[in-house]
Amino acid sequence: MRTLTKPSAVQEESPMVPNWAEIIEIVPEAEGVSTYWLEFKDEELSESYSFLPGQFNMLYLPGYGEAAISISSDASDRSKIGHTIRFVGNVTNAISRLKVGDEIGIRGPFGTPWPMDEIEGHDITIASGGIGLAPLRPAIYHILNNRERYGKIHILYGSRTPDDLLYTEEYAEWEKEDIHIATTVDRADDTWKGSVGVVPMLFYRYRLDAPNSVVLSCGPEIMIRFVIFEALARRVPADHLYVSLERNMKCGQGSCGHCQLGSHFICKDGPVFRFDQLEDFFNVEEY
Repeated sequence: MRTLTKPSAVQEESPMVPNWAEIIEIVPEAEGVSTYWLEFKDEELSESYSFLPGQFNMLYLPGYGEAAISISSDASDRSKIGHTIRFVGNVTNAISRLKVGDEIGIRGPFGTPWPMDEIEGHDITIASGGIGLAPLRPAIYHILNNRERYGKIHILYGSRTPDDLLYTEEYAEWEKEDIHIATTVDRADDTWKGSVGVVPMLFYRYRLDAPNSVVLSCGPEIMIRFVIFEALARRVPADHLYVSLERNMKCGQGSCGHCQLGSHFICKDGPVFRFDQLEDFFNVEEY
């Protein structure tokens, strides 16, 4: 078991300079999505690097640029870093052509984490959709490593199709630790025996102890919006709701302004926010 600590200040002196890591394994997760396992070339950096669940790195390829990618691995395992990447843009499509043994630049970690220390003793609902499970996976690992510190755990997860569900080979291990997992898909196939519908509807499957519940959510913003509505309807306090947002993050330190949302910079003030910090934006269409 390991208690969360602050991430190491790996790049305080030169935050814009990437450190190089080698791809040691590539795991296909779904169509157009793979997890890249990286190992720093510098052994000293490999031993000192740390992150908190919910943070992200800027991944860099010469000639293509950088992309902000959530860290999806276990924060207690410093031997390697995992990034689950969806291939949707110039940088990530270039990454999709890399092979084991190739190198990639890393800057980070950046951003705010899930409040794992603050929510100890609470029941936790993790609600996510699609690639949104990737930044929540380190939080799940932290709960597994410290299971006695948390109450009831529910994971509500959805994807477009059964083949798009991430990390399915891990669900049985999670359930062995008394973590309840409910999955749903938008479009079922002949093999699917589970729910069909949207993630917020999974709230109807169980009863919340509202005052003692915390909700962590990441995924499409329309899904997050309705997850919040369902939680509030069940009287979960607004300051017990946390969301991770995605924006066009270019620098990782609030300098370029690409990810600004009102007075917040998602890369620096987020990506994890307590809902009451963003409540005004969630009440505005097309925020």
